[in-house]
Amino acid sequence: MTDELGAWKTFGERTVYDNKWVRLGLADVQAPNGERWDYHVVHLAKIAIGLIVDDRDRVLMLWRYRFPTDQWGYELLGGLVEEGEEPAATAAREIREESGYQPLGEAEHLISFEPLPGQVTAGTEVYLWRAAEKVGEPTDTEEVGRLEWVPLSRIPELAQRQELLGAGALVPLLYYVATRGTGGAAGQHQSTEPA
Repeated sequence: MTDELGAWKTFGERTVYDNKWVRLGLADVQAPNGERWDYHVVHLAKIAIGLIVDDRDRVLMLWRYRFPTDQWGYELLGGLVEEGEEPAATAAREIREESGYQPLGEAEHLISFEPLPGQVTAGTEVYLWRAAEKVGEPTDTEEVGRLEWVPLSRIPELAQRQELLGAGALVPLLYYVATRGTGGAAGQHQSTEPA
């Protein structure tokens, strides 16, 4: 199928609801089969996430509860990119606020993705650091949970048990685990753990 054959046509979009965190739009669209209707699209603010992997092949995560899905599980640290803020700076700030750790060194862009492109826009940028130091206590009182340095070897098991909450944890962690040692962005780190 060529791109032209599978393309949808958009004739405009009107906002139904809007605030700082979410905007709901009704897009006037035409599907490839010729049908035309109003299609709900949810627009979320841009997100930046930080992945810190230490020299013992562990990742810093927060074990927490998410009420919309009634789930406990692990998340990476991150949040909304503020107006005028670079996403890497957002990720570093969110790590400090949510964990009390300060990432060390230059951020390495790991991956960008849209978690639900069929109906949601939610651009997500992920940055990698290979070290961090404890500089204080968490200051973000909404993001409450238990901080843990989780061995990367547990990531497939946690994913299988649905204990990695959302695409913001699944995508970066599975990408990192899959590409390390391959020469890609994440591949610059070789595991020192025995296989």
